[in-house]
Amino acid sequence: MRIAIFGTGGAGGYFGARLAQAGEEVIFIARGEHLRAIRERGLELETDEGVAVVRAQATDDPAQVGTVDAVLVGVKTWQMPLAAEAMRPMVTPRTVVVPLQNGVDAAAQLSAVLGAEPVLNGLCGTISRVVSPGRIRSLGHTNFIKFGEPDNHASERAERLCAAFVNAGVRAEVPTDIEAAVWEKFIFVAPYGGVGAVTRSPAGVIRTLPETRRMVWRGMEEILSVARARGIALAENIVEQTMGLLDSLDRSATTSLQRDIEAGKRSELDAWSGAVVRLGLEARVPTPLHEFIYHSLLPSELRARGDLPG
Repeated sequence: MRIAIFGTGGAGGYFGARLAQAGEEVIFIARGEHLRAIRERGLELETDEGVAVVRAQATDDPAQVGTVDAVLVGVKTWQMPLAAEAMRPMVTPRTVVVPLQNGVDAAAQLSAVLGAEPVLNGLCGTISRVVSPGRIRSLGHTNFIKFGEPDNHASERAERLCAAFVNAGVRAEVPTDIEAAVWEKFIFVAPYGGVGAVTRSPAGVIRTLPETRRMVWRGMEEILSVARARGIALAENIVEQTMGLLDSLDRSATTSLQRDIEAGKRSELDAWSGAVVRLGLEARVPTPLHEFIYHSLLPSELRARGDLPG
């Protein structure tokens, strides 16, 4: 398959590298020093097994790529509308566009620009990040991807892309209910990421201290209540299951939200805790823990956007 990685950050870079290693024709969309390094020496993927160098086409201009079979979208949630416009030259009626973002609104954002036809709903899991231009570090083995048609009908295009991932050694799945799968990921990442960002602590600390562990638990319960109010079918024991996932992480693991906020960068706060608050208000479900997280982090977020002086 011919697959474009729109946004060669931690997630896009990791999954794109795996696909390229398996022989798929991968095109990395990147920019700046990161792009220059990929062009000059390839994309370096550092894992527990060592460092692999992946050589593939790389560009900062989607219009030069031509049409593709699939686009994996790895940009930040707040970059989605512009990214969707920029990828138009690569998208045909036969192209599938798969969001990799955390949150529950990514597919809708893409469909608002590209139309509903090419867009699958999707999510991924990986503890990967860019550590220097052209180099991505991936911790542990929490690497998976899930996607499917928004209405959950079986489709050849989703199965074909899934087969490409499986051939690349990636845990890939087309769930029977992709929206529920997206919310299952959301119920994990938003509380864990929000508590980590507020406390400036990694997974090993958050899950060990009773006080912070209780915060994460309450955050998960709030999202479960919002999901149920919106008719999302989640398992009765989803909170217990998700806490088990937190317990399985590398002790040093942090989320991109936490790392961006600590670095003074614009983050996905609005799509994480902010979305919980917004959707809770719509469903008339109280979300006090996420309100606390969102309001606590909002000043640094606004400063990073240039919307708050000082």
